[in-house]
Amino acid sequence: MCRHLAYLGPPVSPADVVLRAPHSLLVQSYAPLDMRGGGTVNVDGFGVGWFAGDGYPTRYRRADPIWTDGALPRLLEPVRTGSFLAAVRSGTPGMPVTETACAPFADDDWLFSHNGVVLGWPESMARLAAEIPVVDLLHLDAPTDSALLWRALRFDLRRGRDPVAAVADLSFRVETGAPGSRLNLLLAGRDLLVATAWSHSLSVRTAGGGVLVASEPCDGDPAWQAVADGDLVVARRARGADENVEPTVEISTVEKERSQA
Repeated sequence: MCRHLAYLGPPVSPADVVLRAPHSLLVQSYAPLDMRGGGTVNVDGFGVGWFAGDGYPTRYRRADPIWTDGALPRLLEPVRTGSFLAAVRSGTPGMPVTETACAPFADDDWLFSHNGVVLGWPESMARLAAEIPVVDLLHLDAPTDSALLWRALRFDLRRGRDPVAAVADLSFRVETGAPGSRLNLLLAGRDLLVATAWSHSLSVRTAGGGVLVASEPCDGDPAWQAVADGDLVVARRARGADENVEPTVEISTVEKERSQA
């Protein structure tokens, strides 16, 4: 069911938690500790995305197990960024194993990941898909539930919807059409990070002036805090602020953020 993480704070190397930490995303690909609802390993691809100096995201995705990519360490080591998102994929049976099906999904402003599964796919999402412009659907990254969720969220964001409310509302819209779905959503921007815990594990750590959310803690730091099911984590810093400015962190509920939209 995938593992993902995202960071917002002073510039660091994504390699620290993606590759080097004791329970890095690399380790979580073959030895996850808290998989729920199916799946035992996360070997159907991976991706890393980060916001570069020009303010736009750079993305690297492959359809292979993360440990097979000898170029990844060399790629990530020199990177220093104040916002990044990474994921390893456990594909749902019947969905393709392709690079384009791997998170992060992206546009000029956002990186997105979905850890979970939409039950009854694709029939259960017919109503949601009908709300998305046809041109957007024609640009769907892959015929998967996660890719459709990204297109639905991206449509709301481009209409000027508040990102926190948009993520919360998407969870409820999907749950309405596909009850029992697993919907840990993760959205990262230059100055904002939004993460939901919806049937899958999620933890958050605030340390060193930065905020890290992850499906599983990446190390034994006691600062890690488990996020309760149905909760939503928001980390943000003032738009355009220096990357060294420490972001604020709030933990609310998905329902509350949706109702305040």
